[in-house]
Amino acid sequence: MTQKQHIKPRKAAKTVTTKALVKKALKNGFKVKPSPGKKYLKDLEVGALFEVHLLTGILIEATHSAAKVLIIDSKHHENDNDYYLGKQSIAPETEVKEVIL
Repeated sequence: MTQKQHIKPRKAAKTVTTKALVKKALKNGFKVKPSPGKKYLKDLEVGALFEVHLLTGILIEATHSAAKVLIIDSKHHENDNDYYLGKQSIAPETEVKEVIL
């Protein structure tokens, strides 16, 4: 008679459930950092010069819901400059590159 070899089942690695991830995220709060070399618009000083994509502007005012900016230069097509130039309202969490003079 041959004996059957009894193999113990492997213990599965403990997986993190979605519910546990959500609970942890809500407890710790939502934290985000800007990309390297960039800052959030809300973190700039009033009057700071910045670049974002094809626009260059000056921060006029920053609140928790919007940042008022003055766009002074646009690298878009000349026909579109009327739309982009001037006073604009942008999200304060917009990632911008601060221009230091």
